[in-house]
Amino acid sequence: ESVGFQTRDLLEAMRADWPDAGGVLRVDGGMASSGWTMQFLSDILGAPVDRPAVTETTALGAGYLAGLQAGLCPPPEAFARAWSLERRFVPAMPAPEREARYARWKTAVRATMEVAG
Repeated sequence: ESVGFQTRDLLEAMRADWPDAGGVLRVDGGMASSGWTMQFLSDILGAPVDRPAVTETTALGAGYLAGLQAGLCPPPEAFARAWSLERRFVPAMPAPEREARYARWKTAVRATMEVAG
């Protein structure tokens, strides 16, 4: 759950600087394989979360850049078009519950920082 809350913290900070930040969140990496985690992330953000067919897109991108440099891969636009959706998670948590959980998270973080500080 902390990953979901931390992601929302980051999104809230981004929105403070860039009000249009948000929309659909695309995920990758090992944690993206967890359906429960992706659903919680969607719920706590109140936004869709897209999981790609290839969840290790960071490694795929690194390999692509090496291949591009060697002249073996197509232009970046073609590579980007190859991304495909495996599943979209949509928020199912009621907004009042989402906001209450997030408020408790922020209270816990503040309390931790006071103790640590």
